[in-house]
Amino acid sequence: MTRPTSLDAVILDYNGVIGLQPTRAHWLRLAHTASWPQDDLAGFQRAFWNARDLYDAGQLSDLAYWARVLGAHPGSRLLRELLAADTAMWTETDESVLAVLRRAHATPLRMVLLSNAPAHLSTVLDTHEWRRLMTQALYSARLQVCKPDPAAYHHVLRATGVRDPRRVLFVDDRADNCQTAARLGLRTLHYTGSSKALQEALALAA
Repeated sequence: MTRPTSLDAVILDYNGVIGLQPTRAHWLRLAHTASWPQDDLAGFQRAFWNARDLYDAGQLSDLAYWARVLGAHPGSRLLRELLAADTAMWTETDESVLAVLRRAHATPLRMVLLSNAPAHLSTVLDTHEWRRLMTQALYSARLQVCKPDPAAYHHVLRATGVRDPRRVLFVDDRADNCQTAARLGLRTLHYTGSSKALQEALALAA
């Protein structure tokens, strides 16, 4: 892979780009762990997401978040089980994307992760092999702010060390996150599952 001279860094989302989206089996396992009614997976997912932004932004502890989801405080054993099942949903990765990033890592291109993720998951992700491909990894729970808040982008731009946002590519699977990046002057790739598109953006964006 040849790095174009006009592209100095890439900012990568985790879930939906590097990380695979959870399967229905993952969701069912988590709902079962939470003792949620078997016929109400949609209700469980609503409860899961309703407070997730606060959790991702570090505004809720593990205990406070799961108390909101369940409507009651879990005991310490159940909390450990919920954290394990929740984390397992987000740690499977797309090998085709990682293959592109390994090739990019052999170039001077700086790669920085910017992920909306709670503290517990952030700590686990930092232990994975692919994390070494990143110059830095920024997580919303540590920044205390989530994408698409512009403050998150200002943090990550500083982390790239690149002053001109036009020399930075932002890759995310959510259109709203990409729209904010574009308003701040970054190049964007709305990632929809094609590692070939990612490779082309890294190799050909000029």
